Amino acid sequence: MVSPLSPSGTGPLKGLKVIEMGQLIAGPFAAKTLSDFGAEVIKIEPPKSGDPLRKWRLLKDGTSVWWQVQSRNKRSLAMDLRQPEARDIVRALAADADVLIENFRPGAMEGWGLGPEDLQARNPGLIMLRISGYGQSGPYRDRPGFGVVAEAMSGLRHLTGEPGRVPVRVGVSIGDTLASLHGVIGILMALHHRHASVSPEAPRGRGQVIDVALYEAVFNCMESLLPEYSAFGAVREPAGSALPGIAPTNAYRCRDGGFALVAGNGDSIYRRLMQCIGRPDLGEAPDLQDNAGRVARVDELDAAIGAWTAGLTVDEVLAALERAEVPCGKIYTVADIAADPHYAARGMLQQITMTDGAPLTVPGFVPKMSLTPGGHRRNAPGIGQDTDAVLREVGLDEAQIKVLRERGVVA
Repeated sequence: MVSPLSPSGTGPLKGLKVIEMGQLIAGPFAAKTLSDFGAEVIKIEPPKSGDPLRKWRLLKDGTSVWWQVQSRNKRSLAMDLRQPEARDIVRALAADADVLIENFRPGAMEGWGLGPEDLQARNPGLIMLRISGYGQSGPYRDRPGFGVVAEAMSGLRHLTGEPGRVPVRVGVSIGDTLASLHGVIGILMALHHRHASVSPEAPRGRGQVIDVALYEAVFNCMESLLPEYSAFGAVREPAGSALPGIAPTNAYRCRDGGFALVAGNGDSIYRRLMQCIGRPDLGEAPDLQDNAGRVARVDELDAAIGAWTAGLTVDEVLAALERAEVPCGKIYTVADIAADPHYAARGMLQQITMTDGAPLTVPGFVPKMSLTPGGHRRNAPGIGQDTDAVLREVGLDEAQIKVLRERGVVA
């Protein structure tokens, strides 16, 4: 599906001014989510090199195609934050901004004189999202933290993989992404609070600091892991593709070598599944009518389902289960995604045009909103593409911009 350029400044967050000072994934993904829905995002990145993500993964014409997803709709201001004049520009931008997002190590912003106390003294309504490995407080706050480390500390990495084998990575930067989404939730709640706190003394309302730790964002999604340990001393272990304590749910090998995911764990769904695979005896067994009974015999159930799928192709398995109204699915590769009609119908395969005229397919916009949907307003910027325009907006003239550029403060 082709994504037409949306009118400038449309979306539910139209008028929201955001400064992005992060790099790579966690901070920029949060800002990207806001920019998808109309926020004006000014991304501050180092001159010459820019955000390291520009060179990650596969490059087209010297720039990562990932960049076109992570930085669409943003403006680029290239500045050397080590120089005091650059930090003065950040202060000028923050004085008129609604949100500032950063994902430096705790203390870095304070060392530059850009901590919450400094910025909110001039703009009490400023909301600051701070994403770090371990948070702004606690004994680990000063440790460097990447998403993979957070995934390990949260308990997630222990659960991913086959029993008895080395724990594996999920496959994407899930720790960074979960932290970003928690940060966006925090921003939206802080905006609601700011609106409610408007008063003659605080005409813009009160801003606040949102402290998101990577490990906590992942830990927040770990379901019953901690209460099970607290109540029973149970340490959940890796279970491969199965869903521990819920049966039958697993991935089953088919005749063509592929796998079908089958989720037959609802009571009535389970009976339909057993009827479909030709095992009504298991479907009618008194001790298998609830989940607890099925968990006790999960190996037997998995063997029965696996014996049935082994005689059919993936497509044949899915067709039979869909007729029986049993939740099932294929394990998609990205090639499957790109060819899938449902992805296309839902607008999740958006096509943009690169500067050289070549088309590029990128993910669509989530969530779907009936009145104020997200949209593509502009492609991801080149390094410093908007430097001059942004500096003029904070009151600098051409002569001042020229001097800053000559001194390497901006680019």
